[in-house]
Amino acid sequence: MKLGLVRRGFSPTGGAEAYLKRFAEGLRAAGHEPVLFTSSDWPEEAWPDGRFVYLEGKSPGAFAEAFEQARAGRTKTPLSTCDYYFSLERLRGCDCYRAGDGVHRAWLERRCAAEPFWKAPLRLANPFNRKHRELLALEQQLFGKRGARMVIANSHLVKQEIIEHYGYPAERIHVVYNGVPQRMIDPASREQMRAETRKKLGLSPFDYVLLFAGSGWQRKGLEFAIEGMRRANLSRPLLLVAGRGNERQFAPSRRVRFLGPVKGMEPYFAAADAFLLPTLYDPFSNACLEAIAAGLAVITTTANGFSEILQPGVDGEVLDDPTDVESIARAIEGWSSPERRAAIRPHLAELASRFTIEANVQATLEALSGSFSLG
Repeated sequence: MKLGLVRRGFSPTGGAEAYLKRFAEGLRAAGHEPVLFTSSDWPEEAWPDGRFVYLEGKSPGAFAEAFEQARAGRTKTPLSTCDYYFSLERLRGCDCYRAGDGVHRAWLERRCAAEPFWKAPLRLANPFNRKHRELLALEQQLFGKRGARMVIANSHLVKQEIIEHYGYPAERIHVVYNGVPQRMIDPASREQMRAETRKKLGLSPFDYVLLFAGSGWQRKGLEFAIEGMRRANLSRPLLLVAGRGNERQFAPSRRVRFLGPVKGMEPYFAAADAFLLPTLYDPFSNACLEAIAAGLAVITTTANGFSEILQPGVDGEVLDDPTDVESIARAIEGWSSPERRAAIRPHLAELASRFTIEANVQATLEALSGSFSLG
């Protein structure tokens, strides 16, 4: 079968891009022909077999409209029509939608609860920012009667939100957790990498270092992470912040160091002692999964679908309220013991080994087996 895979935009370090490449490999191995429908910023060399269709449309709504035209065969390329469409992008309809980005309506509700009451109406009313209105309209259609025939959610959190906000049938939603590459779970070179990275950063072997990774700092709760670090009753804790954002919105602090965008995160996972992500909303954080694969306890929130696989107090901490900076500070203090962190490292490696990209792709193919023959 010819299967269309749909994703707008490209990031060389993006989890969705890595997932699509692995998923395409699984489809080829099963005898199918994957065709990528994407925007022009996706490099040709990043999709090696050359079977792709570029779509115009910089906004979510314009891209969805361009996809509809391609689906109807109204493009110049003969690859534009497929037997089955699997989308990672919000469209008006498709055979299967992978809700890796979560539910936009749910994110807006959580965002409004954590910011001044007057901001939300201004954001939605802004005529120069149609993104929110377009995404909400697309979601309404995607989860409507003529929308996606089935949905793959990356957490039960997302599945429940789709049901609650849009009344989508529960029996047509399959939960498949994210996965990390198997190579990240190998701890053989961890200690050498840890020593080299700490030396590069000017840190001693005894410094207590937490890591925060990701862009979209408001959504991921960086301000609460920084405040929790400030309130922690510890002598020398340090928070490393990897990702793109405006550092100047935060007051300078000896307890926080901004690394900027980082392409290869492995050295920083090795250098850290724990991972901190008090997120307002995360369907399932890949960074948290990578952290446990690197042997790090994770401090996060119930608003992160990743928390569903975490045992609070054993693998890290799961906080109910991302804005509760006192609880964040206590969690930071609670994982400052080197002995406690060392004791859980073998368990974290075993836990991470259950969530590989290979396992994710296989589970996704199994979920789709009712929709088309895998050959």
